[in-house]
Amino acid sequence: MTGKDEPNIDPKYQKGFPVSWEQFHRDSKALAWRLAEKGPFEVVLAIARGGLVPAAVVARELNLRNIETICLMSYDYGVQGEMQVIREPSADLMANKGRGALVVDDLSDTGKTLRLVREMLPEAHVATVYVKPQGADQVDTFVTEVSQDTWIYLPWDLTLQFAPPIREGG
Repeated sequence: MTGKDEPNIDPKYQKGFPVSWEQFHRDSKALAWRLAEKGPFEVVLAIARGGLVPAAVVARELNLRNIETICLMSYDYGVQGEMQVIREPSADLMANKGRGALVVDDLSDTGKTLRLVREMLPEAHVATVYVKPQGADQVDTFVTEVSQDTWIYLPWDLTLQFAPPIREGG
């Protein structure tokens, strides 16, 4: 990406880690493999939006049909801001503090999002596909750890385009 196509990524991110749809699916399935021995789970709670895709894969692989969402927002195209709760989990899930719930998100970066979810649902099991060191303490199960200064380009944020050879600045 160059010029106007480049998202407003915080300058603290020095590295890029592009993830294809195929890789994200493989990593989400690997997360399900790791979770298969951790249950039983009664409900999957997807953190929208990033957790929707891996939650669907995990729910399929674990044969879980009860899927809920929690809608939170802390990123706006690369810049982390204040946490906004747009939609809370169901009253039943809140009442039992997340017991039997599997919370799924794409990534734990600073841990800010998952810290809030853990406050709401302290008995839930939290799983992410990717994790960074600052957010690792909020995650029970994950697949891949990347450095804190890496921005993960998830497949729904990417498009195919020409990339010049490395020798020419690509």
